[in-house]
Amino acid sequence: MRVRRFELRLLAGVLAVAWALVAGLVLVLYRPGGPADAAVVVCAALPAVVAIVALAWPPMAASSRTFAAVAWLGIGVALVLVPSIGGLLGQLQAGGTQTLLPSPEASYPFLLALGGTSLFAGLGLAGARLGTGLRGRRLALGLAIAVALTGTIATLFAAAAVGNDLALRGRPAATSRFGPTDPSLPLPDCDASLVVPPSAIVTISLDGNVDDRSLGGLTVEGTRNGTDARAELTVATTIDLERRGAARVGGSAWLLRGGTWRDAQPAETGADLALDDVVVREALGSTDRSAAESRGEEYVEGARARHCRLAIDGSTFLRAFPATALIVGPVDLHRWRGQLDYWVFADRSVGRLTGSINGDAAGLPADGILGTVHVTLTSVDRGARLRVEAPAP
Repeated sequence: MRVRRFELRLLAGVLAVAWALVAGLVLVLYRPGGPADAAVVVCAALPAVVAIVALAWPPMAASSRTFAAVAWLGIGVALVLVPSIGGLLGQLQAGGTQTLLPSPEASYPFLLALGGTSLFAGLGLAGARLGTGLRGRRLALGLAIAVALTGTIATLFAAAAVGNDLALRGRPAATSRFGPTDPSLPLPDCDASLVVPPSAIVTISLDGNVDDRSLGGLTVEGTRNGTDARAELTVATTIDLERRGAARVGGSAWLLRGGTWRDAQPAETGADLALDDVVVREALGSTDRSAAESRGEEYVEGARARHCRLAIDGSTFLRAFPATALIVGPVDLHRWRGQLDYWVFADRSVGRLTGSINGDAAGLPADGILGTVHVTLTSVDRGARLRVEAPAP
């Protein structure tokens, strides 16, 4: 019995740490400036308190079968909760998100984990009151406690988070480099036709790894206005270490190699000038987005946007982000799979995108099993009067 008690307390400790991490992320990263910020943080910490209760009174069981069922309950909760923490971290780092409940799809894993944690703690409290016998009565009491805890905490958290969001929506917003801030403007659906604005300042970051061993990364900083465009790449990968770029102004074109700009043909600049317009054309066409998933409405630096998600294959990813070849080399990515999260603003254009793909690491610059490439893109000041400067001789 002592060994079983220790194992169950160990599971409760894992859940307590995971929920404490959720509360810590909300405490550190959730700063929309609403009147209920503190209440949201307090409510986010309540599941950790429930897990601590299970740590003090673990759900002991007399039979091996019942013990196994209880243990698998705790393991199942951990398997749901731990991956969801990564999604929460990405959401909070997305840049100005003002709501923690953007959609049911984003919220249900935490509700499921909360229910499982409450049941784990409820069975422990019921056992402390009724003993390990009377299994039917103990299960009924545990379920009643779980329902009460889940309902109370979920209601309190939803009231605080949604109330905070509603208070922020009623506050006049300043202008945003990400897009329109007028709350009365409708947001397009995830599969609606997209607009490629005539100008934009674009930043793209790519990095790769094999079994968590870094392959390096690169950053693209570009500006485009009509047919004129200029982009400079800072590359630091296992394949290359250089600063390169391309520019096209009027009928002239240049390439940056070895720290020096030289004249080039416009056709030579294609890969290095692949900015947000190429991403929309190659990865966000209407057919690609026919099954896109809506993740709800969010604010990005004061601009309202619809957060969408779609699946993507490696070949499409490579066409949308040709600079990926500087990380993975000349390998075939058609079997790789991943997803893209993109934010569509009221001007019907994409201002932010994040995503990743992974697959067999065979042929990559480092030996391993699983290769992964991550991408982040921002497109700001879309439609503004931007000037593309020709490189200095």
